[in-house]
Amino acid sequence: MQNPFRYFNSSPEIIRLAVMMYIRYPLSLRQVEDLLSERGIDICHETVRFWWNRFCPMFAAEIRKRRVHQRSYSNWCWHLDEVFVKINGETHYLWRAVDHEGEVLEVFVTKCRDRKAALAFIKRAMKRYGRPKVIVTDRLRSYRAAMNVIGNAADQECGRWLNNRAENSHQPFRRREGAMAKFRDVKTLQKFVSAHASIHNHFNLERHLIDRNCFKKRRSAALAEWHQLAA
Repeated sequence: MQNPFRYFNSSPEIIRLAVMMYIRYPLSLRQVEDLLSERGIDICHETVRFWWNRFCPMFAAEIRKRRVHQRSYSNWCWHLDEVFVKINGETHYLWRAVDHEGEVLEVFVTKCRDRKAALAFIKRAMKRYGRPKVIVTDRLRSYRAAMNVIGNAADQECGRWLNNRAENSHQPFRRREGAMAKFRDVKTLQKFVSAHASIHNHFNLERHLIDRNCFKKRRSAALAEWHQLAA
């Protein structure tokens, strides 16, 4: 792999820092510019925009490849859910598949939420991660219709509060959506949510389940791995 930073005046460390701040935290482009300025890094907010468009998909793909290779996900139970997203005043749907540990497996944007859209979303997730033993969904009939086509309708579970794992998984994206003042293009939304999900998985350290020392070790390991992306 050729060095992707070879034509840039800024160092790879600064580019990785800017991309991480913008994607990981609910910050606007100008807020990232101000935070970097406090650290003595003088760049324009449009530079941050260019960096995340150029490097974020690359970083996310490398993180996703490592997690799939190491099987850092579970096929025991998946949670599927969809939320409404406004793009130029039109309603679209953001589908999300999450395993029982909170790892985001797949995100997919469609204009409808019928059987065809649900089928494309489920096939897309299964092609990359395999077939789960249990799939938890809400009572949207498109899920049942799609699973009847696939042949795993017996694996579906529906019930009140059963799908809270997927509902909570939407919260980081909703915070980012507010900071970005909505989206204006379907391709941009798909590109961003795919990268955001991978980077969120990378820094999802399950802080509420471990003690302080273990959390600090995991955080240091995640940052060290981030600094080696595209190296």
